Amino acid sequence: MQREFTGRHMAMVMVGGFSIVVGVNFAMAAAATNGFGGVIVKNSYVASQKYNGWLEEAREQEALGWSAEVARVEGGQLSALTEGVPAGAEVRAELRRPIGKPEMTNVTLVETGKGSFSSAEAIPGGRWIVRLHIGAGSDDWAREYRIP
Repeated sequence: MQREFTGRHMAMVMVGGFSIVVGVNFAMAAAATNGFGGVIVKNSYVASQKYNGWLEEAREQEALGWSAEVARVEGGQLSALTEGVPAGAEVRAELRRPIGKPEMTNVTLVETGKGSFSSAEAIPGGRWIVRLHIGAGSDDWAREYRIP
């Protein structure tokens, strides 16, 4: 015996279908906002006004002729091999997670040889975005690297 498909049945199908769509949308929105570990500025308009100044700073850094390669070495320490950096330069790094729960840490690197710097402690495992800062006298230099 076949039952008749009524308006009540259609209403249940519609409510059930839209409930699934809305539930999935809320779940995906929560996953997207909780998983973003990117850089957030308080006021994007103010940040845009500083853009030309940031470009000028980048040109000044390029004129210094400094370069660096960053890696995690076998013991887990952060290592930076530099070229053109004067002796006695101060080297530090800011580490932040590129994805997932936001996490940041700061590391000071000490000179271990000519142009070679290393952190005293091991950095936590996982992926990091490393912003390397080098300062010598009035000269400042910074670059970002990705550590897998």
